[in-house]
Amino acid sequence: MSLLLPTLAEAIGLGGVGRALGDRNYRIYVLGNLFSVVGSWVQRVAVGWLTWELTESGVWLGVIAFADLLPTVVIGPFAGAFADRFDRLRLLMIAQSLAFLQALLLCGLTAMGWITIELLLGLTLYLGLVLGFSQPVRLALIPSLVRRENLSAAIAFNSILFNGARFVGPALAGVVIVWGGVAPAFAINALTFVALLLALSRVRVETPTVVGLHPGGILAGIAEGLGYALRHPGIAPALLLLAATALLARPFAELLPGFAADVFDRGVDGLAWLTSATGLGAMAGGMWLAGRRTVAGLTRAMVAHIGVLVVALLVFSATRNFGVAVAALIAAGFAMVVCAVGIQTLMQVAVDGAMRGRVLSLYGLVLRVGMALGALMMGLASAGFGLRLPVAVGAALCAIAGLWAVRRLGRLTAALESDAATPSG
Repeated sequence: MSLLLPTLAEAIGLGGVGRALGDRNYRIYVLGNLFSVVGSWVQRVAVGWLTWELTESGVWLGVIAFADLLPTVVIGPFAGAFADRFDRLRLLMIAQSLAFLQALLLCGLTAMGWITIELLLGLTLYLGLVLGFSQPVRLALIPSLVRRENLSAAIAFNSILFNGARFVGPALAGVVIVWGGVAPAFAINALTFVALLLALSRVRVETPTVVGLHPGGILAGIAEGLGYALRHPGIAPALLLLAATALLARPFAELLPGFAADVFDRGVDGLAWLTSATGLGAMAGGMWLAGRRTVAGLTRAMVAHIGVLVVALLVFSATRNFGVAVAALIAAGFAMVVCAVGIQTLMQVAVDGAMRGRVLSLYGLVLRVGMALGALMMGLASAGFGLRLPVAVGAALCAIAGLWAVRRLGRLTAALESDAATPSG
């Protein structure tokens, strides 16, 4: 197995990924994370379907998504500061253990028939806090697992795994929910956490993960990281673009249970198709990014794919043909990943190492909070205007951000690609 993954990556033309997988720590992490992200997508689909079964409300779909994502506002900045001060590997293991307990509890309550929308909301808030803490820690840990020349390929491959799971997980969830209900889906997620925890226990980080200590305490460290990001000529605009796409475009994914049931008159199988289509496109986008050898030209590609995302969502919101909707979501998934992972890659290249945890916590905060607010607003709007119009309006507004980025393309490129000679693979 130690040689199989790098060899397969080389065979399909992802040589940079193959070299990243040649690093022992990253390879072990990937093997554990592969199972975990599939389980996470199985649970995500199950939570969405359970919400719809309990309420049949687009508003509640938005509220649950909001509860999952919003806690990042509270915990994310602290997680970034902790990631720059303490052992990132140990912090990640603690967070994954807490998420494992949530999956077990959700499974038990559902299997016993005791689950209510209020309990689901509470457990979702709890998981949101855990994930809000673990995301910046996870992002900051990756550079400790691979050599610098393999970093961009490793980031892209993480996206391939996540979005490959977005394709496989919902398909598996659809089968499991049809035959056994949502409780077994939650059980599957709990089991996959075990695989990740076992993998993390075998990782041996050879260099210290603590890269910066601020003498003024945690709050002073958070303020220092925020000031650094806001003053940076590339990171600040990149975060603004991320906020626009997260708030105005990405929340369509949280409304897919409603689209599957009400717009396209399909059940959980329709939801699995729509979610998996997004994942298939996203996985393809990750593979395209992983095949790039440098970050040169990545800023231009990221901005161009904002336009692709806008067009794809406009088509999805306008069509009543299920096949056209699936095709539109494949394109949306591809563009969504090129935008988000492109921004993360460029930030990893541009950021000072001592600020990595705090700046990446801002990336996670902007992404998750934008999606939370967008899902809540679109969910509330769907009560009065249906599901289609909020998605279409969000896409149209996102186009304005894309046009702003086009006007600043030269300056963005100069600020974010200053290390473009560093190979990503």
